[in-house]
Amino acid sequence: MDPDDVSVREQLFHNRVRESIICCLLFLCLYILSYTIITRFKKNADFSCDDSEDATVNRIVLWLCTFTLAVSVGAVLLLPFSILSNEILLSFPENYYMQWLNGSLIHGLWNLVFLFSNLSLVLLMPFAYFFTESEGFAGSKKGVMARVYETSVMLLLLTLLVLGIVWVASAILDNSAASRESLYDLWDYYLPYLYSCISLFGVLLLLVCTPFGLSRMFSVTGSLLVKPRLLEDLDETLNCTVFEEAALSAKMKGKASCWINVDMVALKKQFLTIKARRLALEMRRKASPWQRNLCYPLAMLLLLGLTGVSVLIVCFHVLELLIDEAAMPRGMEDHHLGKASFSVFGSFGAAVQVILIFYLMVSSVVGFYSSPFFTRLLPRKQDTTMTKIIGNCVSLLVLSSALPVFSRTLGITRFDLLGDFGRFNWLRNFYIVFLYNMLFAGLTTMCLVNKFTWAVQAELIRAFGLHKLPLPVSRSRNVGKSITISGSSPMQ
Repeated sequence: MDPDDVSVREQLFHNRVRESIICCLLFLCLYILSYTIITRFKKNADFSCDDSEDATVNRIVLWLCTFTLAVSVGAVLLLPFSILSNEILLSFPENYYMQWLNGSLIHGLWNLVFLFSNLSLVLLMPFAYFFTESEGFAGSKKGVMARVYETSVMLLLLTLLVLGIVWVASAILDNSAASRESLYDLWDYYLPYLYSCISLFGVLLLLVCTPFGLSRMFSVTGSLLVKPRLLEDLDETLNCTVFEEAALSAKMKGKASCWINVDMVALKKQFLTIKARRLALEMRRKASPWQRNLCYPLAMLLLLGLTGVSVLIVCFHVLELLIDEAAMPRGMEDHHLGKASFSVFGSFGAAVQVILIFYLMVSSVVGFYSSPFFTRLLPRKQDTTMTKIIGNCVSLLVLSSALPVFSRTLGITRFDLLGDFGRFNWLRNFYIVFLYNMLFAGLTTMCLVNKFTWAVQAELIRAFGLHKLPLPVSRSRNVGKSITISGSSPMQ
């Protein structure tokens, strides 16, 4: 055997071992982070119950949810990590300490995220949900294994149902001979087609949630920071709030008149609202002038700048789609990184792309949990059931796994999709991509204009104290009522 061939094989073997170790370490870090996040929100009573069987089931479901959340975080970091890796290899091509960061590793990470996303969405999360709801077949011996058998049967029936729906949809949409032959190929056709449908649903969900989240980011950031005092007497407002809190506290303790019928639930809710307002006012009074007058405007300007840059990039990408066919999202065939920058502005442009990708993901999550359809999924600290945790993990996985496709479709980055992410059929449809970009730009602009119009109006009303004025009483309406009741005119 040729010694050169032996050395090449050994080098390939060492590279694969090194890449496997790096992937395991990265996933271990993401798993620990995900476990910390979930344990912060899970309900401790589900794991300390008297029934050891339920506790075991909840513990297994917790591991599955942690795995799914780790895959979600990995999907979020996938595209930014690839962009930064390309820039690092471009800046330090001969650096010995950067040799582990190569195209093979990045391509392997994309394939692993795609595989684990399919595994979590198709197998693990349905299994976790059915496992928590199962009790074992009637007449069988109770225990964890009885629940496993019932869950496996339910999962098998669900898989057959989904595969049948996909088979029928594929046969209806494409009735060619090649399509009919591919219907019998489970691994190379069914799973990519199914994940393509899930990815399309995730991208459409991002289209709805992200513009709404971009407008909500201003309110969320404003609630976390101290707003400047604009024509406002803070001490007077704080004193009024303290007196109102004391009055409500006395009423709750029974010091008010005993003949007044009081709804204690509504009263307690009102008391907590007044208390939160008092704490916010005290924090504003204790804040330094720099924190009060500089941080809030800078944060608002930063959010406005990031949102404006995102809309401008999307509008420019719309023009590119009309002129150049290369602007369409597609899969990357040659995954050798470090050859050229994926931004016109070099490393600075790549850094801006990474910031925009994270900003859009955070905005989409904020918009998702702020929408009226998914508000109930919002997790609460130490008070979230395992069923709700499963729902959150599935939702975050759908959003995060669609993020690379979403960013490339909008032209936020020119980094083409690696692995099976670029095999989605709908990415080759010009009309879908063009309409998607137009809808995103239009919805984002409309949400921002509506948000700033109402926000400026509310701040001006609050600044000039107009919100404290009593509502005007319509004298003509009162006079009309008196005429109707008395049956005679006031002139009489």
